[in-house]
Amino acid sequence: MLATMGAMGLAPTAEAAGREPAFRAPRTGDFTLRGRGAAKVVVVGAGIAGLTCAYELGKAGYDCTVLEARDRTGGRNFTVRGGDSTVDLYGNRQTARFSDGQYLNAGPARIPQWMITLDYCRELGVPIEVFTNSNASAYIYNEKAGMTAPVRYRTAKADTYGYVSELLAKATSKGALDGEINAEDRERLLEFLKSFGDIGSKLTYTGSEHRGFTVDPAAAGTPGVELGSVPTVSEVFASGVGRYFSFEFGYDQAMLMFQPVGGMDRIPAALTRAVGGHRIRTGAVVQKITDKARGVTVTYSQDGRTRSIDADYCVAALPPHILAKIPHNLGAAVQTALEAVRPSSAGKIGLEYRSRWWETDHRIYGGITETDMDLSHIWYPSYGFHERRGLIVGYYNTGTNADSYALLSPAEREKRAVAQGVKIHGDRYRTELASSFSHHWRQTPHLEGAWHSMSGGPDAPAYAPLNQAAGRVYFAGDYLSYADAWQHGAFTSARKVVTTLHQRVLA
Repeated sequence: MLATMGAMGLAPTAEAAGREPAFRAPRTGDFTLRGRGAAKVVVVGAGIAGLTCAYELGKAGYDCTVLEARDRTGGRNFTVRGGDSTVDLYGNRQTARFSDGQYLNAGPARIPQWMITLDYCRELGVPIEVFTNSNASAYIYNEKAGMTAPVRYRTAKADTYGYVSELLAKATSKGALDGEINAEDRERLLEFLKSFGDIGSKLTYTGSEHRGFTVDPAAAGTPGVELGSVPTVSEVFASGVGRYFSFEFGYDQAMLMFQPVGGMDRIPAALTRAVGGHRIRTGAVVQKITDKARGVTVTYSQDGRTRSIDADYCVAALPPHILAKIPHNLGAAVQTALEAVRPSSAGKIGLEYRSRWWETDHRIYGGITETDMDLSHIWYPSYGFHERRGLIVGYYNTGTNADSYALLSPAEREKRAVAQGVKIHGDRYRTELASSFSHHWRQTPHLEGAWHSMSGGPDAPAYAPLNQAAGRVYFAGDYLSYADAWQHGAFTSARKVVTTLHQRVLA
């Protein structure tokens, strides 16, 4: 009742109190006091934002139709399984030959525990499992920095933290920080550094069990042999391994993280079922959006025929740089704002192996290896532990690295990625390979981008026309959020549009 009164302007709103408003999904009962009925809405784009708009509006009985240019829903949420086929804008045709149970999350692959994406997993009945975003047993290999062999993440961290602690402790002991902290704080800092860097009472880093073992502790008589050959402080800093450690402190990258069981596309699949497949038209390429005084007309092509659909409102939930190419009468300001959003590049390759040698030979269960080579990252699977086969993400690169790989044929991409992976893992990285599948988002028809670059962020004046309705047309997508590239951004943007549109209809 309070929420309904707030919508009618009869009660204080959360915005008036200076708080972020909690989302309340529309309900059929919202129309009871108004004597109104739900409107007809056409949603352009069946990515996460578009599907969410149709799903939430559908709860109140809105008549929603979703138009999707591709032959599948989900947008950039794309999980590749055996038998899936794609053709990129360069003409490269691929059909995945992954075995049953193996998959590549070509788009989003991890979910921080604070994001509302997990709320939708709960609501839609999508089971989740832990995604290992950081693993002490994974490797770092900076070839350009002069490293001749990979080093374990735990070893690199122990050496970096150890030497940084030693240097700071010595500087503190010599009074270099006396102008910044008092005597009590100095002692507290030194105690912290002794533990943090494992430098002991002598305030000198000489290596410790933090680095790992060449022989692991076992039964009586086998106390373990700590890893030796501690590099010098200069060698550690020159290797550049310390550049990766801030990653795990990122608010959107800190463990724990999660993934849907069986693939990320379980989320759009569940949304598609909830919206109703009969409301979604795939292969529908929008050709024109016309805003009118009392409605919207969307013209599209499907099965070689030109069709149109009339609705009371439209939600444009397709990539902004794609929308900018579609004729419309939404005004020059909208067009300028759309053109100001720049798409970014990213690519991945999935490498399926006949054995899970990274588990047996390297004792790596999930996580990410970091490198300064152009493959950038190697991801180990966080599912299927101890099964016979497994799939590694052989590169996940962005920007110019992704663009250079995209220019190659799929076979050349595989060859290049495997050759670099061998430098880290040895010959089994090549000899155990069963198949591969690569995907690049700038070269994906109807999407042509992985995420977006927006100078000043989504609230910058340049994008103001996209944060409000243009007549009866609304805009939704992760780019209109502070979580671009995350499904959370698409969900929150969709919720904002749903709330605004619903209030307008009620009024």
